Amino acid sequence: MANSESPLIVAFGEMLIDFVPDTAGVSLAESTGFLKAPGGAPANVACAITKLGGKSAFIGKVGDDEFGHMLINILKKNGVNAEGVCVDTHARTALAFVTLRKDGEREFMFYRNPSADMLLKDSELNMPLIKQAKIFHYGSISLISEPCRSAHMAAMKAAKDAGIMLSYDPNVRLPLWPSADAAREGIKSIWNQADFIKVSDDEVQFLTQGDAEKEDVVMSLWHDNLKLLVVTDGEKGCRYFTKVRA
Repeated sequence: MANSESPLIVAFGEMLIDFVPDTAGVSLAESTGFLKAPGGAPANVACAITKLGGKSAFIGKVGDDEFGHMLINILKKNGVNAEGVCVDTHARTALAFVTLRKDGEREFMFYRNPSADMLLKDSELNMPLIKQAKIFHYGSISLISEPCRSAHMAAMKAAKDAGIMLSYDPNVRLPLWPSADAAREGIKSIWNQADFIKVSDDEVQFLTQGDAEKEDVVMSLWHDNLKLLVVTDGEKGCRYFTKVRA
């Protein structure tokens, strides 16, 4: 149960339904059945925080459909404040089909044409909720298209102006961007504003086009305002870097 005295962490971005094959190691085309699961990296973070005894809220948008209402109920069941979730009567909740093939590669297929999360407007933001936060957490998928990009930027500015720390997990999903270059540029466009950044080794390689195992390559992503940079290395664990080069 979340501690009422815990500082509030507000997560912003996409919340969707993941469909995963009911058989391990197959491609999406080979799968004969799928299991549905709640998804969306920022929403997952909000739920993980409460499971660890923290206090969180989620801000985003879902469709006025069975999946959208299901996701809101899952947030509430996990003790996440859902007052910042909007419901769109004209767009569907986003869907994603995801698999991990036998060759170790992940395969994604997204249905967002556009989905409700892409249509969140800055006028719909729950600013009082954002301003209660100690940390404001977000990804990069909400930067891909308007009007959600403007809402993302307005939420970040409100948090920054209120002295709230900014936490950024780029969560690179190339199929959603117009091109790899557009993804790199969009992800880096807000890079220097974050206080905390979490990237995977694959994302380091993508963003730097260098060897993620080399410290100088990782440190090329450092900026002067950054307090903590975490690099996840899959089964090897993670590395973290601070101003004192921990």
